Amino acid sequence: MNFITKGQGVLVVQMDVCADPSTHFLLYLILIMAAPTPVVVSGQWLAEAIQSNQVGPKLAVLDCSWYLPKAQRNTRDEFAHQHIPGASFFDVDACSDQSSQYDHMLPSSNFFSQYVGDLGIGNDTHVVVYDTSSIGSFSAPRVWWMFRVFGHSSVSVLDGGMKLWLADGHPVTSEYSKPQRRDFRATLNASWVKSYEDVVENIRTKKVQVVDARSAGRFQGTAPEPRDDILPGHFSGAINMPYPTFLDPSGKHLGTEALAKLFKDAGVDLERPLWASCGSGVTACHVILAADRLGHPGVPLYDGSWCEWFKRSPPEDIITEVEKKKA
Repeated sequence: MNFITKGQGVLVVQMDVCADPSTHFLLYLILIMAAPTPVVVSGQWLAEAIQSNQVGPKLAVLDCSWYLPKAQRNTRDEFAHQHIPGASFFDVDACSDQSSQYDHMLPSSNFFSQYVGDLGIGNDTHVVVYDTSSIGSFSAPRVWWMFRVFGHSSVSVLDGGMKLWLADGHPVTSEYSKPQRRDFRATLNASWVKSYEDVVENIRTKKVQVVDARSAGRFQGTAPEPRDDILPGHFSGAINMPYPTFLDPSGKHLGTEALAKLFKDAGVDLERPLWASCGSGVTACHVILAADRLGHPGVPLYDGSWCEWFKRSPPEDIITEVEKKKA
C-alpha cells in the first residue's frame, strides 16, 4: 500500500495491484471505521469484494432498477435473467406508501424496516445500490436517499451502474439465494422530506432554492410528461438541472470539480438552503447525492414532486413556455 487519502466523502486507497482481493476488502473494513462511507464506490472495488466472498450480512448489493410504465420494462424479470452476483432486488414501488395516490411515496419507518430486513440488511450492513439504466444511473440514487433519510449512512451508489459493470467485463448471474432475514431499525429524519405545503410557503418566502431534475423540455413545458394525466411545466422559482448532466458519457458520476461547476453554472449556491424535485421523487435524488459529495449532506426532497404539484395546484401556479407563447 502506498497512500490513503480522505475527502469529500471519498476514500482512496492505493495498493499493490497483485494483492489478494480479500486483503483489499479487509483493509476497507478497517479504514471505513475511520472515514465516512463513500457515497460512490467503483465497480472494481465491488468486484473484488464479491470475488473474496464478502457479500452477506456486512455487505449487501441491491438492484434498484425502476422505470416509468411507458418504458415497458419488467425489472423483476430482468433481475431474474441477469444481475450482479449476490445482489437482491429492491422494488421502489413495493417499498412505498401504498395508501398514497402518488407514485412510490416514502413508506413509514416500520414498513421500511421490515422491507430491508427481509433483504438481509441490518443496521451494520454496508449497502451498495445500482440500476440497469442505459446512461449508468437512474433510480439507484433514490434508494440511496431512502436509506439515508431512514438513518442508515452506510450506503453507496455503484459508479456507472450495470452499464459500466458490463463494459468493464465484471461477472453477472441469474442465480439468486434469498438472504437470511436480519433486524433493521429505521428512524425517519422528517426534516429531509418536504411537502406540497412546504413548497407553497417557499414560493411565498423565497428562502430556499429548489432544483428540478427533469429534462429541460418537461420543465419548460415544451415536451410531454411521461404520464398521460400530467402536463409539463414547473412551479415558480424552480431551477432546472436535468439529472443526466450529473453523469459523464460512460455513466460515471461527475468528479467534484465538475459538479461544483455544474451547480455554479445553474445559479445554485450550495451555501444556501436547497431542496430537490423532479417528476415523482426519483431522479431528484441525483441532486441530493451530488450536493452530498460536495460536502452539503441532507438536502431535502419534495417527495410528491411535479406529479403532486400538477394535480393539486391551481392553473396559475403551473408555469410553461407554451402558455407564454400563447400569450
